Amino acid sequence: MEETSTCKSHTSWNKGKLVGQKAPFKVNEIWAICTRLQLQHRVRELALFNLGIDSKLRGCDLLKLHVNDVCHGDRVAPRAMVMQQKTSRPVQVEITEPTRNAVNAWITSAHLRSDDFLFLSRIHKSPHLGTRQYARIVDGWVTEIGLDPCNYGTHSMRRTKATLIYRRSKNLRAVQLLLGHTKLESTVRYLGIEVDNALEISEQTEV
Repeated sequence: MEETSTCKSHTSWNKGKLVGQKAPFKVNEIWAICTRLQLQHRVRELALFNLGIDSKLRGCDLLKLHVNDVCHGDRVAPRAMVMQQKTSRPVQVEITEPTRNAVNAWITSAHLRSDDFLFLSRIHKSPHLGTRQYARIVDGWVTEIGLDPCNYGTHSMRRTKATLIYRRSKNLRAVQLLLGHTKLESTVRYLGIEVDNALEISEQTEV
């Protein structure tokens, strides 16, 4: 996993190791969560779930999005450029039509302005939804469809579409770009694929 925890006093014991890597969602699990959120009219959560899956952003970057980061005028755009907090590098994300519809519905129902955070926090001291709140929301989605929350987390959101794209295309370089990884090795570890297989695919992929 590219994102590893660190400690100020010493190097973390799990630095560079695949410890507790969270599983990506399967297609049927994505549909199960979306359907539940739609039927229960949970507009904010549907927008958060869809955009989290589509964008493949880390939680810290997803939650700091402003309305004008994803909107052109009064409509959500099919693509957006986001500056990553971890790498200080921009990454382009695609926003599919179902996600654009969900985000538009949320912006309208919440009466958000262009300079507002897209996912405002309901805690007064926080300007936007926090990572711990996000983690609790994801745990709730997972539990509601009968999955074990120990096996899933916010990184499941980031890994899901990247994993699906890799399985369908075997294009490791494309996934690297979509995730905003600076090194191919990071993408290999993040997807949990065999290094030899990854390098063979990479060598056959024209850039």
